[in-house]
Amino acid sequence: MLKDLTLGQYYPEESPIHRLDPRVKLAGTLVFIITLFFGQSVWLYLGAFLYLLIVIRLSRVPLRYIVRGLKTIVVLILLSALFNLFLTPGDILVKLGPLTITTQGLVTAIFMVVRLIFLIMGSSILTLTTTPNQLTDGMERGLSWLKIFRVPVHEIAMMMTIALRFIPILVDETDKIIKAQKARGADFESGNIMQRARAMIPILVPLFISAFRRANDLAMAMEARCYHGSEGRTRMKPLVYTKNDRLAYLGLALYFALMLAIFITLGSRVI
Repeated sequence: MLKDLTLGQYYPEESPIHRLDPRVKLAGTLVFIITLFFGQSVWLYLGAFLYLLIVIRLSRVPLRYIVRGLKTIVVLILLSALFNLFLTPGDILVKLGPLTITTQGLVTAIFMVVRLIFLIMGSSILTLTTTPNQLTDGMERGLSWLKIFRVPVHEIAMMMTIALRFIPILVDETDKIIKAQKARGADFESGNIMQRARAMIPILVPLFISAFRRANDLAMAMEARCYHGSEGRTRMKPLVYTKNDRLAYLGLALYFALMLAIFITLGSRVI
């Protein structure tokens, strides 16, 4: 299951999406996420699906590789669906003892599942097609206007990028610890929920120790290279917009305008 986590990993490939400026990809991801919350309409989600399909096609990242990352949030998706299914008031559709399924709850649960799937897939495309260094530069340049309000943009971008970069590293570390514990006779699959939770303690302790050790090594490496923030720093590959980036912005603007028009036209209607 841990090996299926794709968020934070980079998939090397020569594609139009990989070559785009990271600021374009950050803007595209943000716009995509915003449009997912416009409403619960089949046409809105169909537009988001087509947008996502085009981006995945242009990225040349295998669809099975992106979908594989959904396995790690199956529990979250199921919980969200169940809460919306049974706790949303409305017209009663089915009554199962104390639990009631309403028409509005069923519709909300379906759209919530689709929204979560699209959110994870859209976010995965960003990290799969952008290196950590590009993400840092893109976030710093894209949020540079916040420096007027004395917001430490560079430090925030650096922390977010390091956190994303550490996800696959900690996943690999966890997998190694689990295999080592199983080789010593540990059992993580039998027993009730409480017993399984207690069985995770031998994993969490060495995992936290490893995480702190890696963080300390990273801090020492940054200090040894005289890292002192963004002031006076130069870049080997400065970000410069190209013709393809401007075309991508145009396509993004058209997508947002189309989704906004659908939202204004349909309002709260599902179909």
